[in-house]
Amino acid sequence: MKSKTSLPGSNSKIPIENISMIVASVLLDIKAVTLSPNKPYTWASGIKSPIYCDNRLLISYPDKRTVIRDAFIETIKENDIEFDIIAGTSTSGIPHAAWLADKLNKPMIYVKKKAKDYGQQKLIEGVLEKGQKVLIIEDLISTGGSSLAVVEAVRDAGGIVTHCLAIFTYQLDKATAKFKDADCTALTLSNFSTLVKQAERLKYITEQEKNTVLEWSTMPDDWAKKYDLE
Repeated sequence: MKSKTSLPGSNSKIPIENISMIVASVLLDIKAVTLSPNKPYTWASGIKSPIYCDNRLLISYPDKRTVIRDAFIETIKENDIEFDIIAGTSTSGIPHAAWLADKLNKPMIYVKKKAKDYGQQKLIEGVLEKGQKVLIIEDLISTGGSSLAVVEAVRDAGGIVTHCLAIFTYQLDKATAKFKDADCTALTLSNFSTLVKQAERLKYITEQEKNTVLEWSTMPDDWAKKYDLE
């Protein structure tokens, strides 16, 4: 059996093999993730998508956000991730990083998308010393660009980053390639394929809709055209 990292304050009992399905059910239950296979959403990039994720809703549900926090803890333990400090991504990763840091009695920083034009013009808030191992906490990985911008900012400031943990991923090949190029391991509590299958099990969508939606992640740029949904 793989050894576990000792984490102070961790008393989570979530089985690691069930995390993805449990988190998927949580996100569906509060409509943090919604599916619309017949009337797809339009992303800022112009891509038509049958799925939309808004994990910011989690902050309003204490019991649900605790599940997320404990799932992060179990993922850290299972993967033996060593870190000195937790970094939240602005803005949606900040509350989850704070709850996790508090539970584990770890220091925390957060990274802004851009520095302000006045004051000290800092990109990173909090205290980060050169050589510290930093664990990035993100809410969502889509194409990977914004998450990796945080990784780069921390590394530029002297921090060591090997892992980025997120609540959910769309499982796009583009993101996988970017993280590989950046030599950073991305781990997520749940993912697109698990959530869609769980949605079908829980009767949020039909089996036919499930198959249609699952195809999106393999061809996000052409999916809407194929199904005449442009």
